[in-house]
Amino acid sequence: MVMDHAVLPGAMKFDLAIVLVLLFGVASFAQSNTSFYVSPNGSDTNPGTQTAPWRTIQHAADVARAGSTINVRGGVYEELITIKSSGNATDGYITFRSYPGETAVLDAAHFTPQNRSAIVTIHNQSYVRIEGFEIRNFRTAEHHLTPLGISVMGSGSHIELLKNNVHHIENTFPGRDHPGSGGNGFGIAVYGTDAKTPISDLIIDGNEVHHLKTGSSESLVVNGNVTNFRITHNVVHDNNNIGIDVIGFERTAPDPAVDQARDGVVSENLVYNITSRGNPAYGQDQSSDGIYVDGGARVLIERNVIHDVDFGIELASEHRNRATSYIIARSNLIYHCNTAGVSIGGYAPERGHTEHCVMINNTLYDNDTSATGSGEFQMQWNMSDDVFENNIVYAGSRCLMSLDRSEADRNQPPVTIDHNLYYCAAGSKDSTWKEVSGSLAGFDKYVQSTGNDSHSRFLDPGFVNAADKDFHLRSDSPAIAAGVIKGLPVGEHDLEGLSRVKSGSVDLGCYERR
Repeated sequence: MVMDHAVLPGAMKFDLAIVLVLLFGVASFAQSNTSFYVSPNGSDTNPGTQTAPWRTIQHAADVARAGSTINVRGGVYEELITIKSSGNATDGYITFRSYPGETAVLDAAHFTPQNRSAIVTIHNQSYVRIEGFEIRNFRTAEHHLTPLGISVMGSGSHIELLKNNVHHIENTFPGRDHPGSGGNGFGIAVYGTDAKTPISDLIIDGNEVHHLKTGSSESLVVNGNVTNFRITHNVVHDNNNIGIDVIGFERTAPDPAVDQARDGVVSENLVYNITSRGNPAYGQDQSSDGIYVDGGARVLIERNVIHDVDFGIELASEHRNRATSYIIARSNLIYHCNTAGVSIGGYAPERGHTEHCVMINNTLYDNDTSATGSGEFQMQWNMSDDVFENNIVYAGSRCLMSLDRSEADRNQPPVTIDHNLYYCAAGSKDSTWKEVSGSLAGFDKYVQSTGNDSHSRFLDPGFVNAADKDFHLRSDSPAIAAGVIKGLPVGEHDLEGLSRVKSGSVDLGCYERR
Protein backbone atom coordinates (compact mmCIF):
# COMPACT_ATOMS: atom_id res chain seq x y z
CA MET A 1 0.00 0.00 0.00
CA VAL A 2 1.33 3.43 -0.94
CA MET A 3 0.60 6.13 1.62
CA ASP A 4 0.63 9.89 1.12
CA HIS A 5 3.33 11.32 3.46
CA ALA A 6 1.09 14.32 4.10
CA VAL A 7 -1.48 12.20 5.92
CA LEU A 8 0.83 9.95 7.97
CA PRO A 9 -0.50 9.52 11.53
CA GLY A 10 1.52 11.36 14.20
CA ALA A 11 2.77 8.11 15.70
CA MET A 12 4.33 7.19 12.37
CA LYS A 13 6.15 10.49 11.72
CA PHE A 14 9.89 9.98 11.92
CA ASP A 15 12.62 12.56 12.06
CA LEU A 16 14.61 12.00 8.87
CA ALA A 17 17.77 11.96 10.98
CA ILE A 18 16.46 9.03 13.02
CA VAL A 19 15.66 7.11 9.86
CA LEU A 20 19.18 7.69 8.56
CA VAL A 21 20.68 6.50 11.82
CA LEU A 22 18.52 3.37 11.78
CA LEU A 23 19.47 2.61 8.20
CA PHE A 24 23.15 3.56 8.12
CA GLY A 25 24.37 3.96 11.71
CA VAL A 26 25.70 6.92 13.66
CA ALA A 27 29.21 6.98 12.14
CA SER A 28 28.09 7.31 8.51
CA PHE A 29 25.49 9.89 9.52
CA ALA A 30 28.14 11.96 11.30
CA GLN A 31 30.18 12.08 8.12
CA SER A 32 27.27 13.39 6.04
CA ASN A 33 26.21 16.23 8.38
CA THR A 34 28.07 19.13 9.94
CA SER A 35 25.94 20.46 12.82
CA PHE A 36 25.17 18.41 15.91
CA TYR A 37 23.71 19.19 19.30
CA VAL A 38 24.26 18.18 22.91
CA SER A 39 21.86 18.95 25.75
CA PRO A 40 21.54 18.01 29.43
CA ASN A 41 18.15 16.59 28.48
CA GLY A 42 19.46 14.57 25.52
CA SER A 43 20.45 10.94 25.07
CA ASP A 44 23.51 9.46 23.44
CA THR A 45 21.21 7.07 21.58
CA ASN A 46 19.68 10.05 19.78
CA PRO A 47 20.94 11.18 16.36
CA GLY A 48 22.38 14.44 17.73
CA THR A 49 19.98 16.76 15.94
CA GLN A 50 18.62 19.96 17.43
CA THR A 51 15.33 18.24 18.25
CA ALA A 52 16.95 14.99 19.39
CA PRO A 53 20.32 15.97 20.90
CA TRP A 54 23.00 13.84 22.50
CA ARG A 55 23.54 13.86 26.25
CA THR A 56 27.33 13.98 26.59
CA ILE A 57 30.00 16.06 24.93
CA GLN A 58 32.34 13.08 24.98
CA HIS A 59 29.93 11.12 22.81
CA ALA A 60 29.91 14.02 20.37
CA ALA A 61 33.71 14.06 20.41
CA ASP A 62 33.77 10.34 19.65
CA VAL A 63 31.47 10.77 16.65
CA ALA A 64 32.56 14.14 15.22
CA ARG A 65 34.66 14.32 12.08
CA ALA A 66 36.30 17.09 10.07
CA GLY A 67 33.88 19.92 9.41
CA SER A 68 31.58 19.07 12.33
CA THR A 69 30.21 21.73 14.66
CA ILE A 70 29.06 20.49 18.05
CA ASN A 71 26.56 22.95 19.55
CA VAL A 72 26.36 22.38 23.29
CA ARG A 73 23.22 23.75 24.90
CA GLY A 74 23.39 25.65 28.18
CA GLY A 75 23.66 23.67 31.39
CA VAL A 76 26.16 21.84 33.57
CA TYR A 77 28.07 18.85 32.21
CA GLU A 78 30.08 16.79 34.69
CA GLU A 79 32.58 15.40 32.21
CA LEU A 80 36.26 15.28 31.38
CA ILE A 81 36.50 15.55 27.60
CA THR A 82 39.15 14.10 25.28
CA ILE A 83 39.12 15.18 21.63
CA LYS A 84 39.97 12.08 19.59
CA SER A 85 39.71 13.29 16.00
CA SER A 86 41.14 16.05 13.83
CA GLY A 87 39.70 18.35 11.24
CA ASN A 88 41.66 19.21 8.15
CA ALA A 89 42.32 22.05 5.73
CA THR A 90 39.85 20.73 3.16
CA ASP A 91 36.81 19.88 5.29
CA GLY A 92 37.45 22.37 8.09
CA TYR A 93 37.67 22.42 11.86
CA ILE A 94 35.94 20.22 14.38
CA THR A 95 34.27 22.91 16.48
CA PHE A 96 32.92 22.47 19.99
CA ARG A 97 31.01 25.53 21.10
CA SER A 98 28.42 26.72 23.55
CA TYR A 99 25.18 27.18 21.67
CA PRO A 100 24.87 30.88 20.76
CA GLY A 101 23.34 32.86 23.61
CA GLU A 102 23.83 30.04 26.12
CA THR A 103 26.72 28.83 28.31
CA ALA A 104 27.71 25.20 28.56
CA VAL A 105 29.56 24.53 31.82
CA LEU A 106 32.14 21.78 32.19
CA ASP A 107 32.33 21.14 35.94
CA ALA A 108 34.92 18.77 37.39
CA ALA A 109 34.09 19.21 41.06
CA HIS A 110 33.35 15.49 41.46
CA PHE A 111 36.52 14.32 39.70
CA THR A 112 40.00 13.73 41.09
CA PRO A 113 42.91 14.41 38.73
CA GLN A 114 44.73 11.26 37.61
CA ASN A 115 48.41 12.11 37.22
CA ARG A 116 48.25 15.01 34.72
CA SER A 117 44.65 15.37 33.56
CA ALA A 118 42.47 18.10 32.12
CA ILE A 119 38.83 18.95 31.83
CA VAL A 120 39.42 19.32 28.07
CA THR A 121 42.29 17.36 26.49
CA ILE A 122 43.56 17.76 22.92
CA HIS A 123 46.45 15.37 22.23
CA ASN A 124 48.07 15.04 18.80
CA GLN A 125 45.10 16.57 17.00
CA SER A 126 44.72 19.38 14.47
CA TYR A 127 42.02 21.74 13.27
CA VAL A 128 40.10 21.72 16.54
CA ARG A 129 38.24 24.71 17.97
CA ILE A 130 36.95 25.03 21.57
CA GLU A 131 34.71 28.06 22.00
CA GLY A 132 32.57 29.69 24.65
CA PHE A 133 32.65 27.15 27.49
CA GLU A 134 32.84 27.72 31.21
CA ILE A 135 35.45 25.29 32.54
CA ARG A 136 35.72 25.03 36.29
CA ASN A 137 36.35 23.29 39.59
CA PHE A 138 39.22 20.83 39.19
CA ARG A 139 41.12 20.54 42.48
CA THR A 140 43.74 18.55 44.32
CA ALA A 141 46.11 18.92 47.26
CA GLU A 142 48.40 16.10 46.08
CA HIS A 143 51.88 16.98 44.88
CA HIS A 144 52.01 14.29 42.16
CA LEU A 145 48.65 15.19 40.60
CA THR A 146 48.22 18.02 38.09
CA PRO A 147 44.80 19.45 37.23
CA LEU A 148 44.35 21.50 34.06
CA GLY A 149 41.46 23.39 32.57
CA ILE A 150 42.43 22.95 28.90
CA SER A 151 45.44 20.86 27.87
CA VAL A 152 46.92 20.77 24.37
CA MET A 153 49.83 18.33 24.09
CA GLY A 154 52.00 16.48 21.63
CA SER A 155 51.93 17.84 18.09
CA GLY A 156 49.32 19.30 15.76
CA SER A 157 48.28 22.49 14.05
CA HIS A 158 45.41 24.94 13.85
CA ILE A 159 44.11 24.68 17.41
CA GLU A 160 41.83 27.54 18.50
CA LEU A 161 40.80 28.18 22.11
CA LEU A 162 38.30 31.03 22.00
CA LYS A 163 36.23 32.92 24.56
CA ASN A 164 36.31 30.28 27.27
CA ASN A 165 35.97 31.07 30.97
CA VAL A 166 38.46 28.94 32.92
CA HIS A 167 38.47 29.21 36.69
CA HIS A 168 39.05 27.46 40.00
CA ILE A 169 41.64 24.99 38.78
CA GLU A 170 43.65 24.38 41.94
CA ASN A 171 46.65 22.55 43.33
CA THR A 172 47.01 23.48 46.99
CA PHE A 173 49.91 21.19 47.93
CA PRO A 174 51.77 23.13 50.66
CA GLY A 175 55.27 22.97 49.16
CA ARG A 176 58.48 21.82 50.75
CA ASP A 177 61.59 23.66 51.87
CA HIS A 178 62.15 26.12 49.03
CA PRO A 179 60.11 28.35 46.72
CA GLY A 180 58.72 26.64 43.65
CA SER A 181 58.57 23.20 45.28
CA GLY A 182 54.80 22.99 45.29
CA GLY A 183 52.47 21.01 43.10
CA ASN A 184 51.33 22.06 39.63
CA GLY A 185 48.08 23.22 38.10
CA PHE A 186 47.23 25.11 34.92
CA GLY A 187 44.35 27.07 33.48
CA ILE A 188 45.33 26.68 29.80
CA ALA A 189 48.52 24.77 28.95
CA VAL A 190 50.00 24.02 25.53
CA TYR A 191 52.95 21.61 25.63
CA GLY A 192 54.73 20.74 22.40
CA THR A 193 56.24 17.39 23.34
CA ASP A 194 57.03 15.98 19.89
CA ALA A 195 60.60 16.50 18.69
CA LYS A 196 59.75 16.21 14.99
CA THR A 197 56.42 18.02 14.66
CA PRO A 198 55.52 21.18 16.58
CA ILE A 199 52.21 22.49 17.78
CA SER A 200 51.75 25.31 15.28
CA ASP A 201 49.22 27.89 14.11
CA LEU A 202 47.77 28.12 17.61
CA ILE A 203 45.25 30.80 18.62
CA ILE A 204 44.34 31.48 22.25
CA ASP A 205 41.97 34.43 22.06
CA GLY A 206 39.34 36.11 24.21
CA ASN A 207 39.50 33.74 27.17
CA GLU A 208 39.12 34.68 30.82
CA VAL A 209 41.48 32.71 33.07
CA HIS A 210 41.03 33.51 36.72
CA HIS A 211 40.91 32.48 40.37
CA LEU A 212 43.43 29.70 39.89
CA LYS A 213 45.81 28.13 42.39
CA THR A 214 48.53 26.87 40.11
CA GLY A 215 51.21 26.03 42.68
CA SER A 216 54.57 26.15 40.90
CA SER A 217 53.01 26.53 37.45
CA GLU A 218 51.28 29.09 35.25
CA SER A 219 47.84 30.40 34.42
CA LEU A 220 48.24 30.36 30.62
CA VAL A 221 51.37 28.83 29.09
CA VAL A 222 52.98 27.68 25.85
CA ASN A 223 55.95 25.41 26.46
CA GLY A 224 58.36 23.41 24.33
CA ASN A 225 57.98 22.77 20.60
CA VAL A 226 55.30 25.39 19.94
CA THR A 227 55.55 27.83 17.05
CA ASN A 228 53.43 30.42 15.24
CA PHE A 229 51.11 31.12 18.14
CA ARG A 230 48.87 34.05 19.02
CA ILE A 231 47.82 34.80 22.61
CA THR A 232 45.44 37.73 22.25
CA HIS A 233 42.56 39.55 23.98
CA ASN A 234 42.64 37.33 27.07
CA VAL A 235 41.86 38.52 30.59
CA VAL A 236 44.05 36.76 33.17
CA HIS A 237 43.53 37.73 36.78
CA ASP A 238 43.40 36.79 40.46
CA ASN A 239 45.77 33.83 40.22
CA ASN A 240 48.59 32.83 42.56
CA ASN A 241 51.34 32.39 39.98
CA ILE A 242 52.46 33.58 36.55
CA GLY A 243 49.79 35.04 34.26
CA ILE A 244 51.04 34.37 30.69
CA ASP A 245 54.24 32.40 30.12
CA VAL A 246 56.27 31.51 27.02
CA ILE A 247 58.78 28.81 27.94
CA GLY A 248 61.79 27.01 26.54
CA PHE A 249 64.41 24.48 27.61
CA GLU A 250 62.42 22.58 30.23
CA ARG A 251 62.92 19.27 28.37
CA THR A 252 59.31 19.38 27.25
CA ALA A 253 60.38 18.29 23.76
CA PRO A 254 63.17 15.68 23.68
CA ASP A 255 65.29 17.61 21.14
CA PRO A 256 66.88 20.76 22.64
CA ALA A 257 66.96 22.35 19.17
CA VAL A 258 63.16 22.68 19.14
CA ASP A 259 62.44 22.71 22.89
CA GLN A 260 61.50 26.39 22.79
CA ALA A 261 58.21 28.26 22.27
CA ARG A 262 58.93 30.69 19.46
CA ASP A 263 57.66 32.95 16.68
CA GLY A 264 54.54 34.12 18.47
CA VAL A 265 52.50 37.15 19.48
CA VAL A 266 51.24 38.08 22.96
CA SER A 267 48.99 41.07 22.34
CA GLU A 268 46.09 43.08 23.75
CA ASN A 269 45.75 41.03 26.91
CA LEU A 270 44.71 42.37 30.32
CA VAL A 271 46.63 40.83 33.23
CA TYR A 272 46.10 41.85 36.84
CA ASN A 273 46.04 40.66 40.47
CA ILE A 274 48.75 38.05 39.99
CA THR A 275 50.98 37.30 42.99
CA SER A 276 52.77 34.31 44.46
CA ARG A 277 52.60 35.80 47.93
CA GLY A 278 50.48 33.42 49.99
CA ASN A 279 50.84 30.66 47.40
CA PRO A 280 51.76 27.55 49.44
CA ALA A 281 54.53 26.83 46.95
CA TYR A 282 56.19 30.24 47.50
CA GLY A 283 55.26 31.46 50.96
CA GLN A 284 55.80 35.21 51.11
CA ASP A 285 57.82 35.48 47.89
CA GLN A 286 56.52 38.01 45.37
CA SER A 287 58.01 36.48 42.24
CA SER A 288 55.14 35.96 39.80
CA ASP A 289 55.02 37.74 36.46
CA GLY A 290 52.18 39.28 34.57
CA ILE A 291 53.85 38.22 31.29
CA TYR A 292 57.00 36.08 31.36
CA VAL A 293 59.24 34.85 28.56
CA ASP A 294 61.48 32.15 30.02
CA GLY A 295 63.60 30.82 27.18
CA GLY A 296 61.30 31.81 24.32
CA ALA A 297 62.48 33.34 21.04
CA ARG A 298 61.15 35.81 18.49
CA VAL A 299 58.05 36.83 20.37
CA LEU A 300 56.20 40.13 20.02
CA ILE A 301 54.66 41.39 23.28
CA GLU A 302 52.62 44.46 22.50
CA ARG A 303 49.62 46.54 23.56
CA ASN A 304 49.00 44.68 26.82
CA VAL A 305 47.80 46.24 30.08
CA ILE A 306 49.42 44.77 33.18
CA HIS A 307 48.84 45.97 36.72
CA ASP A 308 48.89 44.85 40.34
CA VAL A 309 51.10 41.83 39.67
CA ASP A 310 54.52 40.96 41.10
CA PHE A 311 56.71 41.62 38.03
CA GLY A 312 55.07 43.31 35.06
CA ILE A 313 57.03 41.87 32.12
CA GLU A 314 60.05 39.63 32.66
CA LEU A 315 62.38 38.50 29.88
CA ALA A 316 64.82 35.93 31.22
CA SER A 317 65.97 32.34 31.10
CA GLU A 318 66.13 30.09 34.12
CA HIS A 319 68.47 27.63 32.38
CA ARG A 320 72.23 27.99 32.27
CA ASN A 321 73.70 28.69 28.81
CA ARG A 322 70.20 29.14 27.35
CA ALA A 323 68.68 32.45 26.33
CA THR A 324 65.48 34.34 25.92
CA SER A 325 66.17 36.10 22.63
CA TYR A 326 64.79 38.46 20.01
CA ILE A 327 61.78 39.59 22.03
CA ILE A 328 60.06 42.90 21.27
CA ALA A 329 58.03 44.37 24.13
CA ARG A 330 56.33 47.56 22.95
CA SER A 331 53.36 49.79 23.63
CA ASN A 332 52.52 48.09 26.93
CA LEU A 333 51.07 49.83 29.99
CA ILE A 334 52.50 48.53 33.28
CA TYR A 335 51.58 49.98 36.65
CA HIS A 336 51.34 49.24 40.38
CA CYS A 337 53.49 46.11 40.28
CA ASN A 338 54.75 44.78 43.59
CA THR A 339 58.29 44.58 42.19
CA ALA A 340 59.81 45.84 38.93
CA GLY A 341 57.70 46.96 36.02
CA VAL A 342 60.15 45.38 33.55
CA SER A 343 62.87 42.88 34.48
CA ILE A 344 65.50 41.32 32.22
CA GLY A 345 68.45 38.98 32.72
CA GLY A 346 68.91 35.77 34.66
CA TYR A 347 67.86 36.09 38.27
CA ALA A 348 71.23 34.67 39.38
CA PRO A 349 74.66 34.57 37.70
CA GLU A 350 74.37 30.82 37.11
CA ARG A 351 71.08 31.20 35.25
CA GLY A 352 70.49 31.93 31.56
CA HIS A 353 70.71 34.97 29.29
CA THR A 354 68.58 37.76 27.83
CA GLU A 355 69.81 38.60 24.34
CA HIS A 356 68.68 40.89 21.51
CA CYS A 357 65.54 41.99 23.34
CA VAL A 358 63.94 45.36 22.64
CA MET A 359 61.72 47.23 25.11
CA ILE A 360 60.30 50.35 23.49
CA ASN A 361 57.40 52.76 23.87
CA ASN A 362 56.14 51.29 27.13
CA THR A 363 54.64 53.29 30.00
CA LEU A 364 55.76 52.30 33.51
CA TYR A 365 54.05 53.93 36.46
CA ASP A 366 54.48 53.51 40.24
CA ASN A 367 55.97 50.03 40.31
CA ASP A 368 57.99 48.32 43.07
CA THR A 369 55.17 49.16 45.44
CA SER A 370 56.48 46.59 47.94
CA ALA A 371 59.83 48.41 48.14
CA THR A 372 61.87 45.39 47.06
CA GLY A 373 64.62 47.57 45.63
CA SER A 374 64.04 46.37 42.07
CA GLY A 375 62.80 49.76 40.88
CA GLU A 376 60.95 50.40 37.65
CA PHE A 377 63.42 48.72 35.28
CA GLN A 378 65.49 45.85 36.66
CA MET A 379 68.58 44.54 34.89
CA GLN A 380 70.02 41.39 36.40
CA TRP A 381 72.72 39.03 35.11
CA ASN A 382 73.76 37.67 31.70
CA MET A 383 72.48 40.23 29.19
CA SER A 384 73.70 41.31 25.77
CA ASP A 385 72.53 43.52 22.89
CA ASP A 386 69.30 44.60 24.58
CA VAL A 387 67.53 47.95 24.09
CA PHE A 388 65.41 50.13 26.40
CA GLU A 389 64.23 53.26 24.55
CA ASN A 390 61.23 55.55 23.98
CA ASN A 391 59.72 54.60 27.34
CA ILE A 392 58.01 56.74 29.97
CA VAL A 393 59.12 55.83 33.48
CA TYR A 394 57.24 57.50 36.31
CA ALA A 395 58.47 56.19 39.65
CA GLY A 396 56.61 56.12 42.93
CA SER A 397 57.39 57.82 46.22
CA ARG A 398 60.84 56.15 46.63
CA CYS A 399 61.85 57.44 43.18
CA LEU A 400 63.90 54.32 42.42
CA MET A 401 64.27 54.23 38.66
CA SER A 402 66.42 51.19 37.97
CA LEU A 403 68.45 48.40 39.45
CA ASP A 404 71.45 47.27 37.37
CA ARG A 405 73.37 44.25 38.66
CA SER A 406 75.44 43.80 35.50
CA GLU A 407 79.16 44.40 35.29
CA ALA A 408 78.70 46.70 32.30
CA ASP A 409 81.36 47.20 29.67
CA ARG A 410 81.29 50.93 28.90
CA ASN A 411 82.39 50.19 25.33
CA GLN A 412 79.75 47.53 24.75
CA PRO A 413 77.04 47.77 27.41
CA PRO A 414 74.60 44.85 27.70
CA VAL A 415 71.64 47.23 27.39
CA THR A 416 71.37 50.37 25.25
CA ILE A 417 69.30 52.83 27.32
CA ASP A 418 68.33 56.16 25.79
CA HIS A 419 65.56 58.50 24.56
CA ASN A 420 63.39 57.82 27.63
CA LEU A 421 61.39 60.21 29.79
CA TYR A 422 61.79 59.83 33.57
CA TYR A 423 59.93 61.46 36.42
CA CYS A 424 58.99 61.20 40.05
CA ALA A 425 57.27 63.70 42.31
CA ALA A 426 60.38 64.08 44.50
CA GLY A 427 62.30 65.56 41.58
CA SER A 428 65.40 64.85 39.54
CA LYS A 429 67.95 65.32 42.35
CA ASP A 430 66.19 62.79 44.58
CA SER A 431 65.91 60.10 41.94
CA THR A 432 67.89 56.91 42.60
CA TRP A 433 69.66 54.57 40.18
CA LYS A 434 71.20 51.45 41.70
CA GLU A 435 74.36 50.16 40.02
CA VAL A 436 76.84 47.41 40.87
CA SER A 437 79.15 50.02 42.36
CA GLY A 438 76.42 51.53 44.51
CA SER A 439 73.51 53.95 44.30
CA LEU A 440 73.60 57.08 42.20
CA ALA A 441 71.49 60.01 43.39
CA GLY A 442 70.17 62.42 40.78
CA PHE A 443 69.50 62.07 37.07
CA ASP A 444 72.46 64.18 35.92
CA LYS A 445 74.94 62.20 38.02
CA TYR A 446 73.49 58.92 36.73
CA VAL A 447 73.88 60.00 33.08
CA GLN A 448 77.41 61.26 33.66
CA SER A 449 78.49 58.15 35.54
CA THR A 450 76.94 55.46 33.33
CA GLY A 451 76.79 57.01 29.88
CA ASN A 452 73.18 55.86 29.64
CA ASP A 453 70.25 58.07 28.64
CA SER A 454 72.32 60.85 27.10
CA HIS A 455 69.28 61.96 25.08
CA SER A 456 66.70 61.26 27.80
CA ARG A 457 65.03 63.84 30.01
CA PHE A 458 63.67 64.08 33.52
CA LEU A 459 60.30 65.85 33.20
CA ASP A 460 56.68 65.37 34.19
CA PRO A 461 55.19 63.39 31.25
CA GLY A 462 51.87 65.21 31.57
CA PHE A 463 49.43 62.33 32.00
CA VAL A 464 45.77 63.29 31.73
CA ASN A 465 44.93 61.83 35.16
CA ALA A 466 47.33 59.24 36.56
CA ALA A 467 45.38 59.00 39.83
CA ASP A 468 42.42 57.81 37.78
CA LYS A 469 44.60 55.44 35.69
CA ASP A 470 44.40 57.69 32.64
CA PHE A 471 47.90 57.68 31.18
CA HIS A 472 47.07 59.44 27.93
CA LEU A 473 49.22 62.47 27.19
CA ARG A 474 48.05 66.05 27.60
CA SER A 475 48.62 68.43 24.73
CA ASP A 476 51.57 70.02 26.58
CA SER A 477 53.35 66.72 27.31
CA PRO A 478 57.10 66.65 26.65
CA ALA A 479 56.65 63.04 25.49
CA ILE A 480 54.90 64.13 22.29
CA ALA A 481 57.05 63.56 19.18
CA ALA A 482 60.08 62.93 21.43
CA GLY A 483 60.72 59.32 20.40
CA VAL A 484 63.16 57.97 17.87
CA ILE A 485 62.11 55.80 14.95
CA LYS A 486 65.30 54.96 13.08
CA GLY A 487 66.45 51.43 13.82
CA LEU A 488 63.60 50.66 16.22
CA PRO A 489 60.58 48.40 15.53
CA VAL A 490 58.04 50.86 16.95
CA GLY A 491 55.10 49.14 15.26
CA GLU A 492 52.07 50.50 13.47
CA HIS A 493 49.71 51.12 16.41
CA ASP A 494 49.73 52.37 19.97
CA LEU A 495 47.95 50.69 22.89
CA GLU A 496 44.53 51.77 21.63
CA GLY A 497 45.14 51.03 17.96
CA LEU A 498 45.92 54.57 16.83
CA SER A 499 48.54 55.06 14.14
CA ARG A 500 51.90 55.04 15.87
CA VAL A 501 54.04 57.14 13.49
CA LYS A 502 52.72 60.60 12.62
CA SER A 503 54.55 63.10 10.43
CA GLY A 504 57.76 61.13 10.78
CA SER A 505 57.78 61.16 14.59
CA VAL A 506 56.54 59.05 17.46
CA ASP A 507 55.43 59.88 20.99
CA LEU A 508 57.08 58.28 24.00
CA GLY A 509 55.22 55.68 26.02
CA CYS A 510 52.32 53.42 25.09
CA TYR A 511 49.94 56.11 23.76
CA GLU A 512 50.06 58.42 20.81
CA ARG A 513 48.46 61.78 21.40
CA ARG A 514 45.06 61.93 19.67
